[in-house]
Amino acid sequence: MRPGIFAKTFAVGSLEASLDRVVDSGVGTIQFNLALTGGPSLPPDVPADLAAWVRESAHERGLEIAAVSGTYNMAHPEPRMRRRGLQALAALVAAAPTLGTRVVTLCTGSRDAKDMWRWHPDNASSEAWADMLDAVTSAVAIAEKHDVVLGIEPERGNVVADATSARRLLDQIDSRHLRIVIDPANLIRPGELDRQEHTLGEAFELLGAELVLAHAKDLLADGTVVAAGLGSLDYSRYISLLARCRYAGAVVLHGLEPDEVARSVAFLTSHLERQATEVG
Repeated sequence: MRPGIFAKTFAVGSLEASLDRVVDSGVGTIQFNLALTGGPSLPPDVPADLAAWVRESAHERGLEIAAVSGTYNMAHPEPRMRRRGLQALAALVAAAPTLGTRVVTLCTGSRDAKDMWRWHPDNASSEAWADMLDAVTSAVAIAEKHDVVLGIEPERGNVVADATSARRLLDQIDSRHLRIVIDPANLIRPGELDRQEHTLGEAFELLGAELVLAHAKDLLADGTVVAAGLGSLDYSRYISLLARCRYAGAVVLHGLEPDEVARSVAFLTSHLERQATEVG
């Protein structure tokens, strides 16, 4: 395992400047976002020369692109919006190998039409599940065509809100091109930090064999997201669970400000090094 970071943490005006800031942070692996090229995160088209520019800019700096963000609202209440998102995702999936990665990250979205991260009561409906399932099934078919893996991230405010619903989705689609992005801060409900050992244990039991990427942020007791190392999430437990399921990829920092990066990188690195020593 190794530290990674959302490259968008350093959105400082140009692709090259942002990647230089990543290098200065001492992190060698990124999750990329096309917003750093001056457009939207999920544009309707990804020209080959733009994708090659990203890949070459990262390669010149010795940076590995572990994944690229392809998030859109896969459970949007309007079919037109779901279709538009899927079309843009198809362009990104096709371009991902040229970008330098074969992992595209997603969330399953919310019935909230204005905020895909916000819980809506209709998220629990059979109609929302069916619409989301149809969107994910179509996305997986596109990913299979391009030999790309889609990483779904369970989020408390989404239709796939926890490990149990993520397992249900994996079982219904049953494709090696659909995997899981794990982030413990997304799985622990506000006020339930004292149950995190159970919550994380259950999540890894259900999903540990399906991980394609791991995220790293932190939580306060009231559910407020903070930078890794500034909250009460049990990182020793989290990293040991990753090691136990033989995860060997990047642990990607996000949900932090640029001036918090150095502290969070040191915090995460210390946990990864400690785990490596224990295994050794």
